[in-house]
Amino acid sequence: MGAQKSIHAGKAKIDVNVDFTHKLCAALMLPSPFRNSGNPLSQVIGSLCIKHPNLFGGSEKLDVSWDKGLYDSNVAIAYRRPRPEWLSQQSFVIQHSVSPEIGVHGVPVDNFSRSGSGGVNLSRLSAGINLNEPASSNWSSTTSIKFEHVRPVNDDGRSISRDVDGFPVTCSGGTHDSMVVLKQESRYAKANDRSFSQLSLQIEQGIPVLSKWLVFNRFKFFASKGVKLGPSFFLARWFNCWRHGSIPSFCNWRLWQCSRVW
Repeated sequence: MGAQKSIHAGKAKIDVNVDFTHKLCAALMLPSPFRNSGNPLSQVIGSLCIKHPNLFGGSEKLDVSWDKGLYDSNVAIAYRRPRPEWLSQQSFVIQHSVSPEIGVHGVPVDNFSRSGSGGVNLSRLSAGINLNEPASSNWSSTTSIKFEHVRPVNDDGRSISRDVDGFPVTCSGGTHDSMVVLKQESRYAKANDRSFSQLSLQIEQGIPVLSKWLVFNRFKFFASKGVKLGPSFFLARWFNCWRHGSIPSFCNWRLWQCSRVW
């Protein structure tokens, strides 16, 4: 049970999507002790998107989006200025998200808790600039620099600074970690009727602006190859990632250093 609506206000377009299905299912399926009746909107998922193609009369584009899930939410504001095609395209992005941190803390004993993380969530606030280089042949490249503020919080939004054993969950020892991240990503893609190839190379660096900010280097590599032989299709993939530097407790080391072929 949901609703969708598109509204045109001048040159701007507003898309609204609300879904009440999860609230109805929760009310019918969960036992009364586990129902969350405190906030009537807690079990509602939805999204709101506002797009303006000509904000100041010079083809500047403004995109505002808000997405709410059962246990996560995301707000993003992107502003893009027009530039000649042979120059890199610039966009300014501000984003805030809250999501359960299930990679480290696992599934709680109480399966009816408000989130699958056992009450541990990550609140991320970031602001930065993205530069999309003009595509040449089958290659494309993106460079970005952003400031990021990460804060572990519980389901009620209060900061978490220590774990159950009393150890800090942030590198700074306080309630949050901050960093300036420089990221460069190159992608290659080629496909025809018989095969396809895909390659992605990503390098990230935490810039030491202040002494307590995170300093790290991270490398990600992904490659895939598919070939069609008669009625069969063969696919091979290789993924590798490596990270060195400051690693807060809320980051799972297995997410930053791994190699996999399948």
